[in-house]
Amino acid sequence: MSAVLAAELTKVRTLPSAWAVVGAALVANVLLAVLARDDTLRLAGADGGIPLGQVGSLMLAPVYVFAALGAIAAGSEYTGGQLRSSLLATPDRARSFRAHLAVAAGVSAAAALVVVTPAYLVQHAGALGAGTLGPRDAVTAVLALVSAYTLLSVLAFGFAVLARGAVVPLVVLVVAALLVAPTLRGALPQVIALLPQDAALSAVGTPEGPDALTRGAGLGVLTAWVAACVAAAYVTFARRDT
Repeated sequence: MSAVLAAELTKVRTLPSAWAVVGAALVANVLLAVLARDDTLRLAGADGGIPLGQVGSLMLAPVYVFAALGAIAAGSEYTGGQLRSSLLATPDRARSFRAHLAVAAGVSAAAALVVVTPAYLVQHAGALGAGTLGPRDAVTAVLALVSAYTLLSVLAFGFAVLARGAVVPLVVLVVAALLVAPTLRGALPQVIALLPQDAALSAVGTPEGPDALTRGAGLGVLTAWVAACVAAAYVTFARRDT
């Protein structure tokens, strides 16, 4: 198993697109953090404007760039005959899938820590310095962000296996987050609250809508989506892909 893991890790870390995705997500996060580090910038609203840092859907937007990391890790298997080569090297499909999943999850978690921590520190430097934000709360918030980024990346990994490529899962996630959720949240708030993007917003402490989940429930729902998608991807990988 260690040899399979090493080979998969080498493949992912040598993909230029993977590095580009992590770099883009880091830059986007830091830029948003700089803009949101005080209440100067506000989005227009009925009550006089909402501080940028409190607009959860905007502050979490870079995650949909970052999720491409998981999609690329899986989708790269379906280009240039890579999947056939992988299965020749590791005929045991269960072992091959576990290795792909473990590397995608591990790389996503490590990259998420790098992507979100600097931005969080930039955005909340004033509160940390003034003592209004304690270290324990800061660590909890960073871990919640890392969890959401990792889970959405693994969700994209599962979708990419099902779709045999990286593009479709990213389109689905972005359309659901930017079009479906805002459009239907007023009409179907309880349904939208259970979708991955709203569950992620709840998990990181910036819930949207009147029926938003609690932080713990949001993390649980997002984890359930990932588990279901990965299970479906495993069945597909074992029975369909050649």
